[in-house]
Amino acid sequence: MSIRTGTLNGVATIEIARPEKKNALTIAMYQAMADALDAAREDAAVRAVLITGQPGIFSSGNDIEDFMSRPPGQGAHMAESPVYRFMQALLACDKPVVAAVTGAAVGIGTTLLLHCDLVYVADDARLAMPFVSLGLVPEFASSLLVPQLMGHRRAAEKLLLGEPFTAEQAVECGIANAVLPAAEVLPHARRVAERFNALPPGAVRESKRLMRAPQRAEVEATLRTEGALFAARLRSPEAMEAFQAFFQKRRPDFSKF
Repeated sequence: MSIRTGTLNGVATIEIARPEKKNALTIAMYQAMADALDAAREDAAVRAVLITGQPGIFSSGNDIEDFMSRPPGQGAHMAESPVYRFMQALLACDKPVVAAVTGAAVGIGTTLLLHCDLVYVADDARLAMPFVSLGLVPEFASSLLVPQLMGHRRAAEKLLLGEPFTAEQAVECGIANAVLPAAEVLPHARRVAERFNALPPGAVRESKRLMRAPQRAEVEATLRTEGALFAARLRSPEAMEAFQAFFQKRRPDFSKF
């Protein structure tokens, strides 16, 4: 399955554990993460959720081969997609979500952080959202949230040009809370998550709801719009060229479009 879950000291951990594929996410992994988030939300013993990857790699984003063999549905079928289920489960999680990031965080490996409450990144972290270079569009409401955090021009660097950015830049723009040495990221994130054991859970949940409420409808609307465009773009000639180039280990040629 490549997703490990467990609950310890009030913290439900979701660990992306597919290092041989750079923690690339498959449809089955999205489903497992959605199920884990739903279970954590329903479990009264869980006070916080911790999302982490492997040492040196958080996630390289979607497993392109798996994604192309089972692309997310369009229209009414989009809601049935495990990818969309995961997005909705993370949005719906009313308990604090803490992320521990080391190494590469690519595509949804970065955009999911926009929906976590506390994010800690290693000094070796490298974040990137290279959707356009794959012939696609931003997802997980990143086209709304990234410009809000960074301003349009810096967001254009990240979303249109796909330029990677450092852990320090992630903190500067508000995606992450702090930069730590790689070996300290996960223990620190777990200690922060365990702090919620000493806080009143109802007050925490209601406070998170209040913080998210002003933008909730706009985020969900953007997610749906992006999702429809993303699914359509997956079938576009530009995306086909980008994916073929990826598998053939060559530069894509977009001069004919």
